[in-house]
Amino acid sequence: MHRRLILIALALLLAGCASLPPPAPPARLGLRLAPAALGERIAVQQHLQVERAGRIDELDAALEVDADQLQLVGLAFGQRVLTVAYDGRTLTSWRHPMLPAQVRADDVLEDIQLALWPLAAIRAALPPGWQIEDDGLRRTVSMHGVIFSVIEVSKLPRWQGNITLENRRYQYRLTIQSAPTSS
Repeated sequence: MHRRLILIALALLLAGCASLPPPAPPARLGLRLAPAALGERIAVQQHLQVERAGRIDELDAALEVDADQLQLVGLAFGQRVLTVAYDGRTLTSWRHPMLPAQVRADDVLEDIQLALWPLAAIRAALPPGWQIEDDGLRRTVSMHGVIFSVIEVSKLPRWQGNITLENRRYQYRLTIQSAPTSS
């Protein structure tokens, strides 16, 4: 009889677990691709505009990527407010104390890589359940069918035109205008 009660309790427990909602997606995608995975060497000046909760912040940036490292320097009113460096293993950053707390080096790196890196490199690094679709000028990042980010570019290569990244999960819109290159 005791054994039967244990089996019934175990069956009820398992039935309860089956009805639990699916686990929440991880707080961050956690994308960290090697700089060499870009397959290009780029150096570009950009103007960034971030819209969030009715507020618009702007800054200028210099982005350089080669096979060994990604470096980004952000300036506002001629003053450095953000530095991000990533060598494929270690992410280092510096941020001005007045920069909004939502601006995190991990997120900056992830947005850059989602917007610029080749589709195959991103797909190979996605955690289980995450998907990315790309029609050439538009990328959609989702998890189990829920869209988290939509990235649109005005032309290819992706870093030579304008980029709009709409992050639906964290409710911000990033617009990047790249300065024309002389090549």
